[in-house]
Amino acid sequence: MKIKEVIEALERFAPLPLQESWDNAGLQVGLTEAEVSGALLCLDVTERIVDEAAQKGCNLIVSHHPLIFRKLSRLTGEDYVQRCVMKALAQGIVILSLHTNMDNAKGGVNYKIAEKMGLTDVRFMSAKEMNGVEYGSGVVGCFAEPLAADDFIILLKRVFGVECVQANELLRRPIRTVAICGGSGSFLLDDAANAGIDAFVTGEMHYHEYFGREQQIQIAVIGHYQSEQFTSEIFREIIENSCEGVKCFIADTCTNPIMYF
Repeated sequence: MKIKEVIEALERFAPLPLQESWDNAGLQVGLTEAEVSGALLCLDVTERIVDEAAQKGCNLIVSHHPLIFRKLSRLTGEDYVQRCVMKALAQGIVILSLHTNMDNAKGGVNYKIAEKMGLTDVRFMSAKEMNGVEYGSGVVGCFAEPLAADDFIILLKRVFGVECVQANELLRRPIRTVAICGGSGSFLLDDAANAGIDAFVTGEMHYHEYFGREQQIQIAVIGHYQSEQFTSEIFREIIENSCEGVKCFIADTCTNPIMYF
């Protein structure tokens, strides 16, 4: 199977037109006519990721975050993006990124987060349609049994492997409905609060965005990387279901640049 056929399968699931206008999802590096030798699946592309792909015999890297986000005006190796491009080209490795198109796709990033949390009746917060394809920026789901706020925080720490959860004042009512937006999702906080949803989970928020929500909605911020870390599982499921015989590896390399001490 050719690399381009694997890319087509992934983009059928998360069509490129679903990406936000500011994004740069899609093919990042390389030519796609070669037979695929294996796919390395990851959140971010770093030099260590390119090395891991080569070591595992993969000529395709599928990432969530685009390697090339801003225009490259030169290729001199002066930063990690340029070095990754140069290293991938030298080793014949193709890089594909599925970013906000995978965030917005049905069954995409936010659906995977909801699945990991054990939520049911998961649906888009505000569904839209493009060429007959339903999509949206965030999802809402329900716990079968409501949780106390402290138990909700404990669940997030366990499921997402986080050292701490940034939260506002703990809610003094049970949490049943949860809104989710992986990564930087605070733009949906007002919508979640106005809809009467009990809790809002995202990857990162600014300090002042926590104010004024006391006992209105439980905010839980778990880290950008942590919130999206299971995206590679979606890539694997798509490839295994649509591209028979293609070897898939979820990257061993942790690309989270943020450390807690």
